[in-house]
Amino acid sequence: MKHTRIRPFNTKDTYPEQNLDNDLCQAVVANGVVYLRGQIGQDVDTRESVGIGDVRAQTEQAMSNIKMFLEEAGGELEDIVKVTVYIVDPRYREEVYQTMGRWLTGVFPVSTGIVVSALARPEWLVEIDATAVLSKESA
Repeated sequence: MKHTRIRPFNTKDTYPEQNLDNDLCQAVVANGVVYLRGQIGQDVDTRESVGIGDVRAQTEQAMSNIKMFLEEAGGELEDIVKVTVYIVDPRYREEVYQTMGRWLTGVFPVSTGIVVSALARPEWLVEIDATAVLSKESA
């Protein structure tokens, strides 16, 4: 069985300012598991950064992207089993987790939080990736 790839792209289009050329996608569905690419404060259709300087707005955009890609993969937020949160400043933790928590109320995924020195673009303050297991109704 081949894996389903959601929204394939090449990094030379996504990061034209960087010398990259990698074929990636936003999500892969393999045996009922959805692996989502880390999402940031970026409109995936226009590739424009949103919420520059505003970690809540970037978290909202990241969670909106996660919801959209899960739905494209045949799932929903309730299917999330793990999230990993990357922030560039530990002082952002409360705002990020409060915002993410509103999206994941009642879901109870496991979570890992990591403070990093930087993300792929200097204006990005938070990145969230997720893994979901499609429910039997969705699979």
